[in-house]
Formats: sequence, structure tokens, C-alpha cells
Amino acid sequence: MTTALYHREGAYIPRIAAIHDLCGYGKCSLGVAIPVLSAAGCDVCPVPTGLFSSHTAFPGWYMHDTTAILADYLDAWKGIGVDIDAVYSGFLGAPEQVDIIRSVYETYPNALRVVDPVMADHGKVYPTYTPELCEAMAGLAADADILTPNLTEASIILGIEWPGADVDEATARRMIDGLREKGARNVVLKGIDRNDGIIRNYVEGDSVEFFVTENELLPYMLHGTGDLFASSLLAAVMTGRDLSHATRFASDFVVSAMKITAHQPDFQNRGVSFEPLLGDIASLLKK
Repeated sequence: MTTALYHREGAYIPRIAAIHDLCGYGKCSLGVAIPVLSAAGCDVCPVPTGLFSSHTAFPGWYMHDTTAILADYLDAWKGIGVDIDAVYSGFLGAPEQVDIIRSVYETYPNALRVVDPVMADHGKVYPTYTPELCEAMAGLAADADILTPNLTEASIILGIEWPGADVDEATARRMIDGLREKGARNVVLKGIDRNDGIIRNYVEGDSVEFFVTENELLPYMLHGTGDLFASSLLAAVMTGRDLSHATRFASDFVVSAMKITAHQPDFQNRGVSFEPLLGDIASLLKK
């Protein structure tokens, strides 16, 4: 049985705390979450976990850690009565930010908790992530209503060796079971590549029966596709779609955006181009 994780009432506009970094160039993190979720008729309230000049695939990037300002930033929300329907976190700048997110959970106990544990890919941890931050992120994953790791991130959370991108269904299901045993209520395990021209995502949880999406595997990688996947998935959830429908929508949306991106200059560096497809996100409100 599959049930929706969010029920939208009439003309109400849901409010989402988007706790991600802000990247000046490269189209990822808040630069993706804000337009995508806004197109789904959501009020996006950004909480910047760090400021980046560009994504970290570029040389000479600059990062400013915002940890020191976040407590006062969020306390100011309490003073003006901000209400939140979902808390959506991604890339974090320091282990202390996990404690800050947990304080947000305490302030808004009924909010949907969405954790995209952005910390690694292709068997490698991102350069700003320390072992302490990885451990803290793994702890946060246990609190998620929706957890969206790739295989590398799932391996870190589970404390196992990265199995590579080519895993069979039984292994994927064991990993999902392990993540659920740690506390995550619904898991979307992303990016299984069996060298057969198909990219797969596996879904299972309290609200959704086991489900697999299959899409064409394009012959190039792009920065920001994970952020786009999680943001478009949440966009669908916040319009009342159940997690199987939301995962299918997000999978198709990312592939379509990647195809558009390939027509842009310097496309493999600039980040995924989703802007012409925002109407597809808005169309979720009409169905």
C-alpha cells in the first residue's frame, strides 16, 4: 500500500525550510531548491549552511562556513511566528549544523523531514567533509521521513565499504533495509548503474512498497543532478504525490534536464540546466 506523505489543502501554500549551501556558480543546492520548489507552489525559506563561489569541481573555489550565524538566524524566525511544513536539508558545512537542524525539528515537530545526505559520490567523500561531519550526517539520516542517498552516501551511513555503482537488487534492498533499521522511514537509493545503459533508483518505506525506476543512462555526468533529483521529488511530494509517483517524476525530470544541458556551451562544467522545464514542475499543481 502506498500513501501520500503530505496532504495539500485547497489553496494553501506550504512553507519549506531549505537548509543547504548557496553556490554562486554551478547550479546546485539552494540555486536548485528555490526555483524548483517555488514552481511547485511552495514558499521556500532558505537557511544557508555555507556560501560557495562555485561548486567544488572548479579549481580555486571559495567557501564561507555560516555555522556561527545560524542559531540567531533561526531564533529570529521564532520571534515572528514562522511556521514550517517541511524541513529539507542537503549539503552541510560543519558537524554542529546537524544539532541546529535537530533544533529545527524540535521547533516544528509536525514538519516533514527530508534529508538528502550530500557528502560523497563515486566512492569519494567531498573535499570539505571531515570524518566528524560524515558521522554527524549519518546520525541525521536516522531522523528522516524521506532519505535520498546515493550508493556512496548509503555506504557511509551504514558503515560499510562502498560496493561500487553496480549492485544487484538484493544488495540494494539490504542497504535500504539497513537504512530503515537505523531510523529512516522512507528511503530512495539513487544511481544504480549495472553497465546496461539504464540508471535505477530503488524506493521502499513505511509509506511505499518496494519500487524501482529505470531511465536511460546518458553518456556524461553533470554536477547538481542529485540536488535536482531531491528537489523535484520533494516538489511532487508537496503537491500530494505519493513517494513512488514522486520518484518516477524526479527520475524523468532529471534525465530531461540533462538532455537540455548537453546543448549548452561548456555543459559538463556549468551544472544541470533545468530552467526550461520548470513548467513541468508547475503542472504538478494542475493534476
